[in-house]
Amino acid sequence: MKLTAPIVFEPLYMERVWGGRKLETLFGKTLPSGAIIGEAWELVDREEAQSVVHTGALRGKTLNELWTEYRESVFGNRYANTTGRFPLLFKLLDAAEKLSVQVHPPAAVAPELKGEPKTEMWYVLAAEPGADLFAGLKQGTSREQFERALQTGHCDALLHRIETQAGDCIFIPSGRVHAIGGGNVIVEVQQNSDTTYRVFDWNRTGLDGKPRALHVQESLRSIDFDDYEPQLQNPAGTPLVQCAYFEIDRWNLDQPREAAPAGDFAVLTCISGKVSCAGSIFGPGEFFLVPASLEERLLTPAAPGTTVLRTRIA
Repeated sequence: MKLTAPIVFEPLYMERVWGGRKLETLFGKTLPSGAIIGEAWELVDREEAQSVVHTGALRGKTLNELWTEYRESVFGNRYANTTGRFPLLFKLLDAAEKLSVQVHPPAAVAPELKGEPKTEMWYVLAAEPGADLFAGLKQGTSREQFERALQTGHCDALLHRIETQAGDCIFIPSGRVHAIGGGNVIVEVQQNSDTTYRVFDWNRTGLDGKPRALHVQESLRSIDFDDYEPQLQNPAGTPLVQCAYFEIDRWNLDQPREAAPAGDFAVLTCISGKVSCAGSIFGPGEFFLVPASLEERLLTPAAPGTTVLRTRIA
């Protein structure tokens, strides 16, 4: 099958105790009425959650169906021998309040904990004054100090805090203890995993009025206690992030640029301005997949100040 337009999926909205309504006010997303939405899953291929194509020749097909039945035309021959589900998951996060202090298990530890490793990247789309995030530990913090701080409810004092502004980006490998502070709207690109161990949740209750479950022992087993004060990625760099799972570029489009080499695919996220591809126009907060068989694969700025993130499987 030869496709003639980018592929757009229907977002899946997730209610979270720390969420808000900014995905509606900033990007015009149609959120469930009255719901506190923390996450929009934009591309996902999991047993419990499936992205569905919104328009075009593949309308109604799931991302898993594209990956298993239309792999060559959508994703190209490069991934012909790749097994399992589509390996990445894309989200928009609206952190009206701070998230729990958490960690994802490294690959060496995940099997014994019956979890999935998860390496991810955060790109800040919007940040209120004073917004922050936590990533890694303050220099010199020991496991023993961290455990004692957990017992007194003050482990946040040992976390590396970074004030955020739009355009900031940080890499979060499995094993890095982290939390997103309130007031941030973030693009998250991650391994296809949903294993999160909460080590501390600011002593608050969940949507049901009860304290949310913590996973202290799993967290302590997963945290890299030699991971001190990581720095932000350089937004001017190309690639912005490169790891064993994904490669992400940040492009300021002042002229047309090819989304991906012929015969390969890419997932694009519009950050600012407007971008046109094969007759479709996308604005901030919108995601689209440029399929391998698409001939018109140029990304053309359709407004001043157009910026996109381009993601490919590593």
